[in-house]
Amino acid sequence: MTTTLTAADPIPDDAAPAPEQLGPPHRFAALHPVGLSVALLFFVWSMTPSLLPRVWYLQAVATGISVAIGYGLGCAAAWVVRRCGVSPNFSDRTRRIGWWSLAAVAAVTVPTFLILGSWWQQIVRDLAGVERINRANYLLILVLSLAVAVLLLAAARGIRRGTRALTRVGSRYVPAPIARLVAVALVVVVGIFAVNGLVYRGLIGLANQSAAAADQSTADGVKQPQTPERSGSPASAQPWDTLGREGRTFVAGGPTAEQITSVTGRPALTPIRVYAGRESADNVDDAADLVVAELERTGAFDRSVVAVATTTGRGWVNARVASALEYTTGGDSAIAAMQYSFLPSALSFIADRETPPQAGRALFEAVERALAERPEESRPKLVTFGESLGSFGGQGAFSGAPDMLARTDGALWVGTPNFAPQWSYLTAHRDSGSFERLPVIDGGENVRFVASAADLELAGAPWGDPRIVYWQHASDPITWWSFDLLLNKPDWLREPLGDDVDPGMRWIPFVTFWQVTLDMVFSADVPPGHGHTFGADAADMWAAILQPEGWTADDTARVHTVIRDGLPE
Repeated sequence: MTTTLTAADPIPDDAAPAPEQLGPPHRFAALHPVGLSVALLFFVWSMTPSLLPRVWYLQAVATGISVAIGYGLGCAAAWVVRRCGVSPNFSDRTRRIGWWSLAAVAAVTVPTFLILGSWWQQIVRDLAGVERINRANYLLILVLSLAVAVLLLAAARGIRRGTRALTRVGSRYVPAPIARLVAVALVVVVGIFAVNGLVYRGLIGLANQSAAAADQSTADGVKQPQTPERSGSPASAQPWDTLGREGRTFVAGGPTAEQITSVTGRPALTPIRVYAGRESADNVDDAADLVVAELERTGAFDRSVVAVATTTGRGWVNARVASALEYTTGGDSAIAAMQYSFLPSALSFIADRETPPQAGRALFEAVERALAERPEESRPKLVTFGESLGSFGGQGAFSGAPDMLARTDGALWVGTPNFAPQWSYLTAHRDSGSFERLPVIDGGENVRFVASAADLELAGAPWGDPRIVYWQHASDPITWWSFDLLLNKPDWLREPLGDDVDPGMRWIPFVTFWQVTLDMVFSADVPPGHGHTFGADAADMWAAILQPEGWTADDTARVHTVIRDGLPE
């Protein structure tokens, strides 16, 4: 027998907070018209442009999550209204008109914004320099997004039914309000333990095992170096097979002395690159000591510049940034780095947020101690750099910008994540009137934020020594992602947007957070100068930081060209 509930009827425990049931009780469940209306609004919002172009299936996930959130918020609002004593008793005819009106609006709105969304994505692709795609794929978004939304709704209702079942059992022994409170607390605790056990211990553990196995491989074309200036060479105390996949790529790459001379027209040295892999030591302090031993072995402290590079989770160093430094110094440099995890940055951050700054601090302080043992007049310049999680970890060696200025001769922080404390402090305390996407710090006296080489010079502002550069793009979701996006509009969306950000981007509660979250997935799959891809401008950054004697703008332009067109094999 089919039962239809009126607005005056009580809502059974196993039903949604709805004024009526739309079908037989055994079907999925009633859907609330207010929830559906808000879900439709969130669908529209989810199609608006974000920082970077997204493939259709990521757009579908963002839309599905947004629709589920919108439905939940709509139902919650209706529940609050009913609890306040407002419970309209609409006639059957009025309800039918309402449902048909909602269906008509959806029939017009959904295809309209699917078309607009595909058009907006083409604009974002043009801004990011990415090839356009077939807009017909956007038709698939509706199906997948609804599937995602239904799964999330089913999960939420399953949790609610479980909570109500626990409440009924508990109410046999204690008053109903206490039973309900205990039930909610139990569900929350079980959920936390389940997520922690499944995600942290299960998925992260499996990912770590898989990443450790992959770390044993070597990238195509990478061969063991034979020069003593490199870790992993026959002369090195660090065996080639212990360096890890990214470590082997790092020490095997970079320009030779001859290649540097061919670009700069000046005599050059073979650059020094030293490295210790994750398997080389039991902890980051021991690994740092191994790196310093390699610096001593190669004579790195007799070079003019020693650079401490903090890697990403699996040990990656940006080849463009490292090679640009070596060209700029004429090879009279040494770069020290080490691996502290097998996991890529995203998983490394989820699994262990403490190790990156510990590794950055351990390596920098070990090099700093070794330099302190040498006469001050014969010490090389000490600079430091890192990208993404490496920037976060590298800055962990310092208490703040003043400490960084006191202990280094320069720093280059690339694509710094929003959660880096030093970056956050400087950005929050920027000079009045400067933008969050390009803060001005103390008039640009020592610290400068840049999106490109053109931003290195501030009109009329002298630039002292040492120099610290924060290199970041307006369209980089790694830099701008934050949980605050859920409910707070950031300054970078209040202010004039960057040149490569769609002028139509707006902050929308909940929706923008998921858009930027999914932007991160392919944040490096865009041309240099956009998103999380940093390229040839590294030549300009190092020239400005190091200020080599006799160096000219033409020299920088030549290095810029070779970095842009492809590094030597």
